[in-house]
Amino acid sequence: MRSPVGARNDAVMKLRASAVALLISFAAVTVLHLIAQFVAPGELFAHVTQSLLMPLLAAALWAGTVRPRGRLVWAVIVALFFSWLGDVLPRFVAGDAGFLTMVGCFLIAQVWYIVAFAPSWRRSVVRQPLLLLPYLAAFALLVVFCAGGAGSLLVPVVIYGIALVTMAVLSTGLGRVAGLGGAIFFVSDAMIALRTFADIAPPASGFWVMLTYSLGQALIVVAVMRCTQQQTKKES
Repeated sequence: MRSPVGARNDAVMKLRASAVALLISFAAVTVLHLIAQFVAPGELFAHVTQSLLMPLLAAALWAGTVRPRGRLVWAVIVALFFSWLGDVLPRFVAGDAGFLTMVGCFLIAQVWYIVAFAPSWRRSVVRQPLLLLPYLAAFALLVVFCAGGAGSLLVPVVIYGIALVTMAVLSTGLGRVAGLGGAIFFVSDAMIALRTFADIAPPASGFWVMLTYSLGQALIVVAVMRCTQQQTKKES
């Protein structure tokens, strides 16, 4: 008869296998979506593949963690849900309202990421001024470049930018992987802002926005799974 610890370890291994399979699925769908960004960025296939990305990440996070799932996992799952809404809803709303819908959904997502990362703030760059400075400088430059073209949208854009940079800073408290994910997520949204308000964009900007968005979110999810798995090992 297996001990409770042995049975729990078997369950954890099965969960990890499921999580890996879902992450591989996420990577495959991401590749298909990035191809679509080159071939037909505004067509149905691009929309469908984008709408699958966050549910696959959320499923991977769920599969890669065990009960009872704590605040960190639940907050990130909620953040992924609102990120999904930000991916999907703006397609059904035209003009500035569509942009504000996207900003609103992702603002809520950033707030939930902040809720998830806040307990680890003492391990973040908040307490290291030299490492914090690049984040503040990047945010300031983003506002400077976007201010002229944002017009009446400047206030919501600044509010979202504050939430975004706060998320990126606090993500460093979970370690290098999460910190890298938060920084890449910041870059993704910064590219959207610069393209929208400053007419600054690299060639095939949709490809680069979605590449950094998908990679940033995936790194955060992987980091959260690692943190929870380490905590599970300590408790067992």
